[in-house]
Amino acid sequence: MQYPLGEHEKEHITSKTGKALDDITLDAVITNQIAPDDIKISKDMLLAQGQIAKQAGNDPMKKNFERAAELVDVPDEIILKMYDKLRPNRSTKLELVMMAQELLEKYHATNCARLVMEAVEIYEKRGILL
Repeated sequence: MQYPLGEHEKEHITSKTGKALDDITLDAVITNQIAPDDIKISKDMLLAQGQIAKQAGNDPMKKNFERAAELVDVPDEIILKMYDKLRPNRSTKLELVMMAQELLEKYHATNCARLVMEAVEIYEKRGILL
């Protein structure tokens, strides 16, 4: 795939629910043919962007896209709680370990769970856990 995807790969872009980019229009929104999940990005598109980042020599960005792809199926309210819990002095070590476990076991978000566990180690060293 070639970046920017919206210019060069428009026919391959789909939403989380499989809607084609061309199907997501203002008229479709007004006539209730588009639901909120229809405008969310799909795992495939995030992974494709990760491959583009890798080809450009940006492996850290590729890993970010891979983690984002893992979060596509995680409910928004869980993601918001995660962000809050990951702020310094907001959680105990146990709470963060449990969050990583939930990411791994319930959502199969291996890379995200690993990132949370790395945060636990760093937060513990810096003394920014409750």
